[in-house]
Amino acid sequence: MSGGVLCVGALSLDTIFRFDTLPTGPGKYLPGEALDVAQGMATAQAASIVRLGGKARLWASCGDDANGDRIVAQLHDAGIDLSALRRVSGARSGFSSIIMDAAGERIVVPFYDPAIRTPPTALPPMDDIAVASVDARWPEAAAMALRAARDRGIPGVLDADVAPAETLTRLAALASHIIASEAVCGALFGADDPVRALAGAGDRFTAITCGERGCYWSDGDGVRHLPAFTVDAVDTLAAGDVFHGAFAFGLAEGWDIERNLRFASAAAAIKCTRFGGRLGAPTRAEVEAMLQAVG
Repeated sequence: MSGGVLCVGALSLDTIFRFDTLPTGPGKYLPGEALDVAQGMATAQAASIVRLGGKARLWASCGDDANGDRIVAQLHDAGIDLSALRRVSGARSGFSSIIMDAAGERIVVPFYDPAIRTPPTALPPMDDIAVASVDARWPEAAAMALRAARDRGIPGVLDADVAPAETLTRLAALASHIIASEAVCGALFGADDPVRALAGAGDRFTAITCGERGCYWSDGDGVRHLPAFTVDAVDTLAAGDVFHGAFAFGLAEGWDIERNLRFASAAAAIKCTRFGGRLGAPTRAEVEAMLQAVG
């Protein structure tokens, strides 16, 4: 891998509570498992890239509180380059409570202090960066990174998930590659159906992920479909982030799109078989073993 990936956006400390079934009303509930993990879309992407054997620099913000210290310690242990991490004095780090059932369905309640979302003042170093991959949680930084990627002639990938339509539209105009969740089809492409949405997407690579139905994609030469790998899912949390991280990894490796998408789909499938959000991200050897096994 000649260059790393700059991952830009969400960072929080998530507490995951696992139950057999989701609670249905008020009361006190005792989970079968619980853990804390530093993640968020861009952060889980970065961790997944490192797990696959790549290099990832995280450009995100957290507070200078105790949760921020825990976040930094976990991400350091994950091998992520934290040289661009911004710690905001007096701010609370982002955090989430996540309630999950045995099949991986979940309720997510996040909180982000507005102070950690203030616009950045400078772009981090990018001379050793081969791909910029951004989410929409820190829009000013995402836009800055995508412009820099365009100026440098490297891929700029947008993880288009639920966010204000204006934010998604503004960032999409700057990206060379868009991978959108099915939930934002209508807001971003004007059609809820993935095939119809992609039919008018133009020549730029655009994919729409549809969970267990796989993903639809186009680069201007018709709409194509890649089925999802069949697995017994126990935790879908961060599966999309693993997909995005693996896709960015493949771009940095110089792979063609079809190989890249298949690799990313397999990585996400493996993750779904493991509890713990981004902690379930696979190694490159595990992904390649799965691909070889299914033929």
